[in-house]
Amino acid sequence: MNDRPTGSHEDRIADLERRVRLLENSASPEESPGSASPGAAGSIGYQGTVALSGTVSWTIEYDAAATLDLDGSAIAAVLDALGSPARLAIVRTLLRGPATAGELQEATALSSPGRLYHHLRTLSAAHVVEQQSRNRYHIPPAKVVPLLVLSLAAADVAEQL
Repeated sequence: MNDRPTGSHEDRIADLERRVRLLENSASPEESPGSASPGAAGSIGYQGTVALSGTVSWTIEYDAAATLDLDGSAIAAVLDALGSPARLAIVRTLLRGPATAGELQEATALSSPGRLYHHLRTLSAAHVVEQQSRNRYHIPPAKVVPLLVLSLAAADVAEQL
């Protein structure tokens, strides 16, 4: 199984940089709390292979205790961006494939383009959505599986599963 995301060169380079950091950390876990290898507290991870608007495979494993030391403000920004029903609808639409602003406005039933662009700016600032071209938006391939996992985990916490 291929565990690398497919996509743009920027996405692939970012993935390679992340993997190098994880490999460097796992080589000396006692020096780095963010090690990819399981520590005394265990490990947490997720994986997936998704074929929605292209095939993406992703696997990550992280030290459970080190997870508690990750940047809380960055995590909160992503969770906050996904915390709006309108923004969640935008993300769900884009997980099916790239869309224009008009298609997103129709899919989300937002009353004005201004409201749509407000939500798109919030999602872009949280690094969830990217603008592909002047009027077209997408979710980078490397973020597809993590976003689906967030959705699944939230449904689990909400006792919907």
